[in-house]
Amino acid sequence: MSKRKLWSPLSTALRRALPSTTHFPTYSASQFHSRTHHFSPSPPPLISTTSSRIFSARDFEFTGKPRFPGKSFCSGTAEEPSVRCWSCGAVAEAALFLVCQSCRSVQPVDQSVDYFQIFGLEKKYDIEVENLDGKYKDWQKKLHPDLVHSKSEEEREYAAEQSARVIDAYHTLSKPLSRAVYILRLQGVDVDEEETLSDLELLSEILEIREAVEEAADSQALNQIKSQMQERLNHWSNSFANAFKCRKFEEALDSIRRMTYYERVNEEITKKL
Repeated sequence: MSKRKLWSPLSTALRRALPSTTHFPTYSASQFHSRTHHFSPSPPPLISTTSSRIFSARDFEFTGKPRFPGKSFCSGTAEEPSVRCWSCGAVAEAALFLVCQSCRSVQPVDQSVDYFQIFGLEKKYDIEVENLDGKYKDWQKKLHPDLVHSKSEEEREYAAEQSARVIDAYHTLSKPLSRAVYILRLQGVDVDEEETLSDLELLSEILEIREAVEEAADSQALNQIKSQMQERLNHWSNSFANAFKCRKFEEALDSIRRMTYYERVNEEITKKL
């Protein structure tokens, strides 16, 4: 097989949906693009929506420590609405994400807390995945079922919901493509994964790649193609990062489209290995 065959027009098989990892709310992107974009990259996190005791993220801090150490629980004021712990009723003057500072009870999930906040990260595309891994392990230890097995059924449910959300947040932020889509979502930009690709050069390239995958003689040949796809993913990930920093959302969307197709090729290769 010649090198020329490695790059040629997209088959319809590549247009199926990319496996999902997270589920995002819908935002309008009309201010960024003349068309409406919509992206639904994953099933919703396993979070219960039946509980009416939903606390604001402003009332709970990631570390569980008072944001203002010099202050303690006291009754709320008319000027600043307070939030009470569902378990002990203490009023949180400072933000205490996850647990009540007074009784240490696990609090209900607050959907307004974004995934970057969960891990105490700056809201940006370029993150250190190694740091994310460490924070994820710390969270899982704090939310381990063994630590709440003696708690009430209600608190065990809250802990399970918090754990599910942490897992969903980790899988979303640990992968460049899903992280790119998520951070655009936070900016109010939607991505239509089923949008028809009109770039003939990219269509031709992807079809040749798929032909190369189908004709690969062994795992060595497949791994070589996979390595090439990873190089292209890295390139367009960097392209997205630069476009996002400059708030050039159309360029950022184009980078996501390309990353999506290369990621699909990698999935096809993984199935054959």
